[in-house]
Formats: sequence, C-alpha cells, structure tokens
Amino acid sequence: MPLADLAKVRLHYASTGPDTAPALILSHSLGSNLSMWDAQAPPFEKRFRLLRYDMRGHGQSSAPPPPYAVPDLMRDILALADYLHIGRFHFCGLSIGGMIGMSLALHAPERLHKLVLCNTAPKIGTDEFWNARIQTVETRGMKEIAAAVTARWFTPAFQSSSPARVESAISVLESLNPDGYVGGCTAVRDFDFCANVSQIRTQTLVISGTHDPAATPADGRFLAEHIPDARYTELDTSHISSVEDPAHFNQAVLSFLTD
Repeated sequence: MPLADLAKVRLHYASTGPDTAPALILSHSLGSNLSMWDAQAPPFEKRFRLLRYDMRGHGQSSAPPPPYAVPDLMRDILALADYLHIGRFHFCGLSIGGMIGMSLALHAPERLHKLVLCNTAPKIGTDEFWNARIQTVETRGMKEIAAAVTARWFTPAFQSSSPARVESAISVLESLNPDGYVGGCTAVRDFDFCANVSQIRTQTLVISGTHDPAATPADGRFLAEHIPDARYTELDTSHISSVEDPAHFNQAVLSFLTD
C-alpha cells in the first residue's frame, strides 16, 4: 500500500473503489490501524472512493515525537485528502477517529458531505486515566496494556466466539510504536468538545455500543441530542463495533450515507 509524504508526517493509506464515486474516509481507533476496517472495505468500496489510512504514530505511518493533539490529526487528514486531490468527502471515525471527525465538522465543514461518529464522545476518560496509561506504556511497553484494552474493546461473548479476530486486533496494538501510541493518548486526553458539539452543522449519524465502557451510550446520546438533526443507532457491541458487528455496522453506515 502507498505512502504519502506530507509536510509533517508520512501516512500509509489504502485507496480503493471508483475514482469517480463520492469519497469516504475511514479513521480508526487509538491502538489500531487501517486493517480495523477490513470488514467494511468490500461493501463500501462498491459505492465510494474509499480511503483508509494509518493515523500518525500507528501502523506503517511515521511516528513523530509526542505529544499529539486532535487538531494535528485533523490537519493530517486534510493534507492527505489534498495530496490525493479529494475535495469534499464523507467521514467515518471511531473513537479518536470520531474526535477527528468532530474537529473537521467544526473547523473544515466545507470539506464534509456527511459525518459518522462511532463509539466516541466529546470527552473520553480522565487526565488521571490517560496519564497512568502513558506511564505504563513508557515504563513497561505495549504488551502490558493488552489485557485491559481487550476488555474495553470487545464483549466477553465476542472474545469467546471470535478469538482469532480479537487476537489479530490485539497483535496490531502490541506491535505499535510506543511513542506513537503515547501521542494518541495525549490527543484523546486533551480533547474536550462538550462545549462545541452543538456548533456542528454537518449531517451526522452517531453509532454507540450498548456495552462500550469507553464511549458509553450516554455519551453517544449526548452527541446525538446536541448535534442538530443527528441520527442515533446503538449496536449490541463494546467499543470496536465495526469489528464486533460488521453486518449491522455496515448497514447503518451505508443506509445513512446513501439516503
């Protein structure tokens, strides 16, 4: 897959689907990479010019020294879109990807068609939580957090029924550059959009997971209630709903984007 050498970062990406179709950008969670969207790519690329990418510090993208901030990650997206000559696009982001989507909707609304915010919130966790996570990674490495992340990402039922998919996701997490992961943690830690959500005017779908402990259904309903005319749907999943229930996830996103 190709690499885009941008002004401040090198991003690894995958671009598939018809060049003449509307563009759709997918933005993955903290601790993952573009493979998180493997179950979405086949149906989505039939309808869209689909762009998946590794967030800075993740996958095969470069890992500038931390800290990172969500506005940095937003500018990465816009630079990548410009590099690929994509003007306006639909945007679907999960967790930190959703935070990037909120930032886009506020600061670059002219670039967006529709917005999908998945398993995300205007504020996730506390400073203490993220600082402890950062300290653990810096002192003990990525594998030390794998068990805790697994419990937050997937329901016990999914862990039992789909161990290979869980193992694949966690292997991606464990292989990450620690500096890149810490940078992502700082971006999530410092993001607070509670006072800004109501300013979003992009047509929005919010997807929550019933069992998500990180971005709860209450967080999702807050977004849907404060973004004018937003739609809300809830899946029987934990945090990585696109992996745990791809059939219903794909149906919800495609129905919204093609309506």
